Amino acid sequence: MSERLVDVIDSSGAVLHTYPITLGESGNVPDDAEFQAKALEAAAHSRLVPDAELCTLTARLHTGRGGQMAPYGDDLEKNSETKLGLDQAVRERAYLLWEKEGCPDGRAEEYWHRALDQHLRERAYVLWQQEGSPEGRQDEYWRRLVDFQAQ
Repeated sequence: MSERLVDVIDSSGAVLHTYPITLGESGNVPDDAEFQAKALEAAAHSRLVPDAELCTLTARLHTGRGGQMAPYGDDLEKNSETKLGLDQAVRERAYLLWEKEGCPDGRAEEYWHRALDQHLRERAYVLWQQEGSPEGRQDEYWRRLVDFQAQ
């Protein structure tokens, strides 16, 4: 199964809604047009606009400040691309760090920050590599992820 975020756009170019769309079966990778069609279908069912204006809606794969929302291709959970998923991934990592160091009392915040730092650094490195490892731009990927986390 593949999951993507898809923006539904009105005739003036404004994004009306962003839908999380999940498609495909094991071994079958849907193309972008299938995701877009499913998002337009969802927009029709949710009555974003009057029926007469449905034909004016378009869809595009969601693009955020950090680029297109798609799995990074690494072995990290794709859920960590959302704020809720990021929090869960960091929570799990913090717990593992805490356990590894003998479950000390009163240091939860320390483990949270260590786990967050590790997670964001791994993500930034993967993004940097996927864009061809541009020289001198490593910190840009780190800042993007820190800004995302701060939202």
